[in-house]
Amino acid sequence: MATEMHQSLRAVFAGRLFTEPAEMAPFLTDWRGKWTGAAWAVVQPDTPEDVASVMRWCCEKRVPVVPQGGNTGLSGGATPDVSGRSVVLSLARLQRIRDIDVSNNTITVDAGLTLLALQEAAKAAGRLFPLSLAAEGSCTIGGNLASNAGGVQVLRYGNARELCLGLEVVTAEGELWNGLRGLRKDNTGYDLRDLYIGSEGTLGIITGATLKLFPQPASQVVACVAVATPAQAVDLLALAQSRLGAGLTAFELMSDACLQLVEKHVPGTRFPLGERSPWYVLLELSSEQGGAEATAHLESLLESAFEQDLIADAALSSNLSQFEALWALRENISEAQGAEGKTIKHDISLPASRIAEFIETTSAAIEASSPLVRMVVFGHLGDGNLHYNLSPVAGASVHDFVALEPAMNQWVHDAVAARGGSISAEHGLGVLRRDESARYKSAVELQLMRRIKAALDPLGLMNPGKLLA
Repeated sequence: MATEMHQSLRAVFAGRLFTEPAEMAPFLTDWRGKWTGAAWAVVQPDTPEDVASVMRWCCEKRVPVVPQGGNTGLSGGATPDVSGRSVVLSLARLQRIRDIDVSNNTITVDAGLTLLALQEAAKAAGRLFPLSLAAEGSCTIGGNLASNAGGVQVLRYGNARELCLGLEVVTAEGELWNGLRGLRKDNTGYDLRDLYIGSEGTLGIITGATLKLFPQPASQVVACVAVATPAQAVDLLALAQSRLGAGLTAFELMSDACLQLVEKHVPGTRFPLGERSPWYVLLELSSEQGGAEATAHLESLLESAFEQDLIADAALSSNLSQFEALWALRENISEAQGAEGKTIKHDISLPASRIAEFIETTSAAIEASSPLVRMVVFGHLGDGNLHYNLSPVAGASVHDFVALEPAMNQWVHDAVAARGGSISAEHGLGVLRRDESARYKSAVELQLMRRIKAALDPLGLMNPGKLLA
C-alpha cells in the first residue's frame, strides 16, 4: 500500500512507481532464482534526470538504492537484501539510441538499452558492436558495464571496459555527470569512467554510455576440433594466434561431458566429428576477405595443427546454418547443465600458461575427493576464462551434493589464487563471491577499495552489501 513517503517519492520523478508486492515481485529475485529479497519500492524513471531526482530524494531520506538493468546477473548483484528498506531502481525505460557516429566509430546509448538492440543498431549502420552474451536479448548496457561483462569475443575486442569510451553517471548524491566523450585519447586526470565500470552499482548509477564500433567482418568461419588434453588446446591457441593474428575472434574450450549434456538436452543437436574426444576447441576466424579466403586460412592452420599432432579431427562451417550449429554446441552448455539439476559454478580466470595444469590436477583431486561430482568444464580459453562447474553424478542426493559447495568453492579458489588467477572473471562478485573475494585480496587492496567507496558513496546507500564484505 502506498504511504505518504511513497507519495513524496512519486512527486519527484516521471516514470513508474511500484509499491504492491505483486508488482515488485519480478524485480526481487535474481536470474538464477538463487536469491530473493524485499524492497520498499521499485522505480523506473523515464530519463537520466529523473534517475538523478530519485537519487537525490533517496539521499535526503537515507534510503538505500539497488540499481537494476535486465536482472540477468549470475552473482546476485542486482537483488535487494531481505530488509525491505531499499528502493530498486530499474533502468528499463532508458532505451534511447542517442547518437551513432559512423566516422568516429562510436554509438551513444541509454543504459537500459538491451545488448541485442545495440548490436542491431550497429549492424543497421554498417558497423559491429562485438560484445556477445547468452542473455543479450535481456541484459542491458548499463548492467554489462557495471559488471564489466565479457563473452566469447574478448580475445579480439576486449571486455565491456575496453569497449567503452565514456559514461554518463548519476552519483550517490544525485548529481548527473556527463562523461560521454567519444575519444580514444583523453589524458586529463583520473579516469572516472573506469571507477564506475565493474563497480556493480556500488558507487553510482550508469545511465548512458559511448561505446566503440568496428567494421563488419566480410566473412566468418568456425571450426570444431578434437584435442586430447587442455595442454594441446593451449598449444593450439598459441599456433592460431601466430597464424591468424587479430583475425582469431574466439577460442572456446569444451569437455566431452559438456557436449554430451547438450546432445542429451537440446533437441536437434548433432555431434559434428567422426569420433569422440576428451576435449574440443571451437575457434572462429573473422576476416575482411571473402569466405573462400577465410576458409583457406583456417584450413591451413588446421593442417599445421594436424602435422604437429595437436588435433585429431576437425569440422569447418561452410554456410550460415553450419556456423550457427557449431556455435550452438558451445552456447547451449549452460542451459543443458541446468537441465541436469543443481550445479556448483565457478567463473575463474588464469594465465593461459597455467590452465592445463590447473584443470588436470584440480579436477583429479575433486573427483577423487567425492563420488558425487562430475566435472563440466568449458570457457573462453583465448582470454583465460574458465567456467569450471560441477554437476552431481546420476542418482546422487541433491542435499548431499549441495552440502559440498562451500568446501568445493574454497578448494577451487585456493587453487586459482595459488596460480595467480581470479575467482571472478566476468560475472562479478555481487553477494555470491563477496566474502570469498576478501580472502584473496591483500589488506592494502581492500583498504583502497573501501576508501573509494567512502569517497563516492559517503552514506553507504549504493547497492549495500554487494562487492565489498
